[in-house]
Amino acid sequence: VQLQASGGGLVQAGGSLRLSCAASGRTFSSYHMGWFRQAPGKEREFVSAINWSGGSTFYTDSGKGRFTISRDNAKNTVYLQMNSLKPEDTAVYYCAASLRGTDWYYLARHTYDYWGQGTLVTVSS
Repeated sequence: VQLQASGGGLVQAGGSLRLSCAASGRTFSSYHMGWFRQAPGKEREFVSAINWSGGSTFYTDSGKGRFTISRDNAKNTVYLQMNSLKPEDTAVYYCAASLRGTDWYYLARHTYDYWGQGTLVTVSS
């Protein structure tokens, strides 16, 4: 499985970006997908996740109401729509795929099997 994240960039506070993560593999519809981010000098942290069907989505408290995760299984792509961006959202954003079925826990990095290369989001104040 290969994951290609895109859509990052420089945006002013209050602006929006949509990140995309394109996945290879014929069984994308069976993958749980997540977005994590890592700011300079900090650990990688959970941002959002979506289960294989799209029927369950997960967010941090800081992301609820601002971020929306979605997937298009026909396009093998997961999206992260980010609105009302804040300077503290500045980070490299990584998408990740889990093939672990019921052993997946959306918060746990070790339950993801594949990671994309990351896309940089910079929010200026």
